[in-house]
This record gives sequence, C-alpha cells and structure tokens, in this order.
Amino acid sequence: MNIDMIQAAAARLKGHVRHTPLLSSPFLDEIAGRRIFIKPECLQHTGSFKYRGGWSAISALDPETRAKGVFAFSSGNHAQGIAAAAKAHKAPAVILMPSDAPQIKIANTRALGAEVVLYDRATEDRDALGAKLSAERGLTLIKPFDEPQVIAGQGTIGLEIAEDAKTLGITCADVSICCGGGGLTSGIATALASDAPDMIARPVEPEGFDDVIRSLKAGQIVANAATTGSICDAIITPSPGEITFPIMQRLCGTGIVVTEDEALRAMAHAFQRLKLVVEPGGAVALAAALFHPDAFTHDTVIAIISGGNVDATMFSRALATLE
Repeated sequence: MNIDMIQAAAARLKGHVRHTPLLSSPFLDEIAGRRIFIKPECLQHTGSFKYRGGWSAISALDPETRAKGVFAFSSGNHAQGIAAAAKAHKAPAVILMPSDAPQIKIANTRALGAEVVLYDRATEDRDALGAKLSAERGLTLIKPFDEPQVIAGQGTIGLEIAEDAKTLGITCADVSICCGGGGLTSGIATALASDAPDMIARPVEPEGFDDVIRSLKAGQIVANAATTGSICDAIITPSPGEITFPIMQRLCGTGIVVTEDEALRAMAHAFQRLKLVVEPGGAVALAAALFHPDAFTHDTVIAIISGGNVDATMFSRALATLE
C-alpha cells in the first residue's frame, strides 16, 4: 500500500464520494485551547468514511469477479459502505454482522440491498465464519481494514486534508484519527507523509479497547482482552491489522486513549456547535482534541469524525451530558 494506490483510488472515487469540508467553531477552540478543525465523515454517503474504502475496493475488481459478488464482515459502517458501493456497481453483497450491532446499522445494511448474516461475536469466530461463507458462495472477501484497496480509499481523506489545509494556510498540525484496526489511520498517515509531511497522524481509541496504542508501545501486535462491551462499537477490533500495523509504526505519533464519557461529551459538543450527528466511535478523535490538550504538540488539531450512524437512545444519552 502506497501513495500511488491512494491517488489511483482518488481518481476512481471522484464524482462518487463527497469531499467533506474542514469545519471549525470558536467554542470548540476555547474548550481545546487551540485551533480545532473537524473533518466530518459523518456527512459521507452511508454516514461514514467506510464508503470510500468500499467503493475503492469494489471498483478495483475486474468485472467478472465483481459480478460474482462481494462479502464483508462488519459491525455496521463497513457493512453499509460495502452494501451501497456494491449496489452502485450492480454486484451482490453478503455481510456478516454481529448480532449486538446497533439495529439501525443492521436495518440500513439490509435496506441498501445486502444480505445480512448475523453471528455472536462473543462466542463465534468471525474470520472462520467469513472464510467459510465466502468460499461456499464464490464471493470476494473485502476486509474492513486490513485490505490494501480499502486502506487506499480511506487514504483519500488524507489527500483532502492536505489540499484543504493548504488553502487555509495550515502546514503543521496533529491529525486526530478514530482508530479501530488501523485502515483509516494508516491510509491517512500515508497520504499525509506524501502531501503534508509536517502533519502527524495520531490514533485515538476508547478506554479498554486500545489495541493499536498498546501494540505501538510494545513494538508488536497485541490483542484486546474483549471484543465487545463498548459503546464505541464502530471502532472495536480484536487487534491491529498485519498490513496496517507496520504503516502506523512507521508514520504515526503517540496514540491517545479516551473514555466513553468523553466520547459522549464530544458528540454533544459536535451537535451543539456544528449541528453534526456523531456516533460514539466516530467522536473519539474529537474527544481527544477537546479533553486531552496536553497530548498534542501543534497549535492546530484536525479531528476526523469517522461516522454518524447512531440510534436515538444513544444520541439522547450524549445530549444529556450538556444538562
């Protein structure tokens, strides 16, 4: 995976994905004690950045392979991205989803035309189930993060950040990134290293599920003790990817861990000040920027909001933190 793949993905994505803006609010700057810019991928098609990786991977398949169909496993955002991209390419899609995923994500994936197969992530092996399903049906597996074309699609966010930051006169910044398995983080880090080398990618994870940050500290891949139990379901993965981890080792700065309460408060501030609807996992990068000011080195932080697929109950819980 390299910058050439990201640039090629950007060419295929042009006209099919939204170039999301960099937003700001003086109220958020005041909380953070520095300039904050928000990259709202919650405004992307299907409500998250995952549409970029889905389109990139499916559009890169040869027509004959694509026509046989694609397969993915996901708690919801990758599922919806793959489902929508497959539908646009007139390709069948089968998605393996955990049974405890938010119902809105399961419903949306089905509404986008994909077949959804549910499993228990506490007792069943997702990878084994996925390999069996894809082999039986002759489908092409598109992994949620440890897949070069998916990483390349997510990396187009980094190209947009570099372009828009240059227009705003920003050259140096910490880029705070919601991190699960590392597809988004490694893609953005690769793009920034090429187009904005004075910016540093900073992975952010929820407390108790900080496998990437612990892996970076250990110098080797380590796994989470649990794979469920966080409201930040969108970015909960067993461990970093075999492809993504070396990229993050080479290009990323120190990671930041945030609490669930901080993620909920960040959701509330994003809505109050920018009128953005954000899911918990999609809010952790903003939470780091707002509530962990000492963790950053530059005067400017660009925070990625990775998704906004949240149900009404969880969103109400977030808004209650403003009371």
